[in-house]
Amino acid sequence: MKGNYFLGDKKFRLDEIPVPETGEHDVLIRVAACGICGTDVHIYHGSKGSAEVHPPVILGHELAGVVEKTGSAVTTVKPGDHVTVDPNSYCGKCHYCKIGKKQVCESLYAVGVNRDGGFAQYCAVPETQCYQLDKEIPLKYGAMTEPLACCIHGIDRIGLVPGNTVCVIGGGAIGLIMVQLAKLSGASKVVLSEPVSMRREIGMKVGADAVIDPVHEEIGQRLTEILGTPGADVVIECVGIPAAAEQAFKAADKGAVILLFSVPSPGSTYAMHLEEIFQKELTIVGSIINPDTHGRAVALINSNAIQLEPLITHLFPLDQLEQAILAQQSSESIKVIVEP
Repeated sequence: MKGNYFLGDKKFRLDEIPVPETGEHDVLIRVAACGICGTDVHIYHGSKGSAEVHPPVILGHELAGVVEKTGSAVTTVKPGDHVTVDPNSYCGKCHYCKIGKKQVCESLYAVGVNRDGGFAQYCAVPETQCYQLDKEIPLKYGAMTEPLACCIHGIDRIGLVPGNTVCVIGGGAIGLIMVQLAKLSGASKVVLSEPVSMRREIGMKVGADAVIDPVHEEIGQRLTEILGTPGADVVIECVGIPAAAEQAFKAADKGAVILLFSVPSPGSTYAMHLEEIFQKELTIVGSIINPDTHGRAVALINSNAIQLEPLITHLFPLDQLEQAILAQQSSESIKVIVEP
C-alpha cells in the first residue's frame, strides 16, 4: 500500500509500505477520505498537535473508510461497514482522566498525530475508535465527523440556550459548522463575521441570518443594526489570530460568553482589557478536541442534519498531500480532503 510520511521540516515522502498488522482488538480500514485539519497545518509548520509529533509519521486524523478486516475479538463492526474514526485515546489513569477531564489527558494518544493515520491507503485502529456511518452517506462527509465532534464539545462548553443571539467569527469549515450547530441549538439569530465574500455567501446558505464583512464594516455597529443590541449573547471565535480574538470581544454584549475555539499559533497573545471583562461580566471559555462527542457527530451526519457538501471545496489524491495542506491555508478553500 501507499502511505505519505511526514518527515518534519515541511517534508513528506510517499512510500510503498506493508499493510498495517491488526491485533485481535483492531480494525483495518481502507481509507476513502481524510480531511486536512488546522492542526495538520500547524504540524507542517513545526508545531505540536493535540499530542507531540515524532516524525516520521503518517498524519491524518479526520478519516473515514470501509472496514477491510477485523481482529478476532472485534464484535461491533465487520468487513464492508463504513466507519469514521475518533482519533483520540486516553490513558484513563492520570489525574485529569480520573476527574472527568480526559480531553486534557497527560498521555493523549491520537491516530494521525503520534500513531500512523489516514494519509495512507489503509489504517489500523482500535475497535473502540470506530463508529458506523450509514452506507448512503458519502465517505467524504465521514471525514468531517471529527471536526464536527470538536465543535459539539465547544457548543457544550458555552451552554448555548434557545433564544440566544450568536456571532461566529470566521467562516472556514469550523465557523460554518458552528453556524449550523448554533441554529440547531435554538439560537434566535446567528451572525457570521467573515472577510471573504465566498465564505459569507456559503454562511447564508447553511443558516446564518446575517453576515458582516469585518474589513469594511464596524462589527459593533452592524450587530446593533442586526440584533438591536451592541453585541451577541454568545461569540464563537474560529480563526486563531489575535485580530479575531480582539473582534470577538468587540462582538460580545454585556453578560456574554466568548468561546475561543480556534487553534492559535504557539506564542500568540492578545492584550485583553481587564476592565471590560469586569464591566461586561464576560465569561471566556476554551475548548479542546472531542471527548465523548464523536457518536453525536455521527448521529447528526447520518440524519443529514448538517450541511457538509458546501464546505468541501477541494479534493486531492494522496500523492499531492503537500499541495492539499497549502490549499487548506488559502482563502479560496474551506475544507480540503485527501482521497487515498
